[in-house]
Amino acid sequence: MGQRRFLPILFLFLLSLPGSPLSAQQDPFRWMDFHSQADQPIITWVTRSLDAEKWTAIREIGVQYDAALVVTTQRPTPNSPANADPFTIWSVSLTTHLISPILKGVNLRWLDWMYFTVGSTPELTALYDSCTACATDTYFTAFRYDRSQHMWAARWLRGGQAAPIWSGNVPPGVAWTEVYAVMIDGNGRGYLVTWNYFDYGKQKPPGDILYRYDVDPISGLERTQMLSGKEGDTMKQRLCRAQDAVPGLARGQDSLLCQNTLTPHYERKPVTTPPANNRGQSAPGSRR
Repeated sequence: MGQRRFLPILFLFLLSLPGSPLSAQQDPFRWMDFHSQADQPIITWVTRSLDAEKWTAIREIGVQYDAALVVTTQRPTPNSPANADPFTIWSVSLTTHLISPILKGVNLRWLDWMYFTVGSTPELTALYDSCTACATDTYFTAFRYDRSQHMWAARWLRGGQAAPIWSGNVPPGVAWTEVYAVMIDGNGRGYLVTWNYFDYGKQKPPGDILYRYDVDPISGLERTQMLSGKEGDTMKQRLCRAQDAVPGLARGQDSLLCQNTLTPHYERKPVTTPPANNRGQSAPGSRR
């Protein structure tokens, strides 16, 4: 009986050693409980892996397979508001102490799990902002476990940030309308569509950009496609109706742009051709 009690204690002790490789205790994703004694070996491992980096708190640790998805925050001053803390999301190996920063921002909002390809595992989605107390930009992304690299990665990264869905940085002299929605297609796959319409007034004709962010069903790699023509017109209708939109992940559908897209208003052109029975009051050569 004493030996059976001793082995689990010895196992936990070995896991907590700095040089001991860890592996996820279960394949499904699970958030670590900082108050649970059973999760302390992984929490200790992650803390030591990030020891040389700049952070003031480890906010969350999620584990799947042999890698942890970790959120750290850095408070500028002790008096700074907590919701203004910049965060960094990391992938931390549970076998080699290897760490990799994924992205940075503020105001992280975890969303639900979503499928982006048929037959794949669901991915954890999130929104976050570029800054606080400023004209902020908001981004959408999904976090996935990369089996080939044994690490976590984020979707649609470009220049260190994910897919932009909203911006408070309106260019001067431009009326900028933004519309977006995260939608689900008939096969259950998620995708993001953003529409930006720029009205330059009398300076030049208006312009718009329509993007679709999804995952290629064959390669599993994320795609960013600019839509135009008939395909673009059809997508604008779906975007403005937002019938397939995920609740809480759509904005701009009440704009005048969407109202005109769903119910276009055609201007009546003046008629310049005289009616067929218009003979006038006189005929050529006649006398008054």
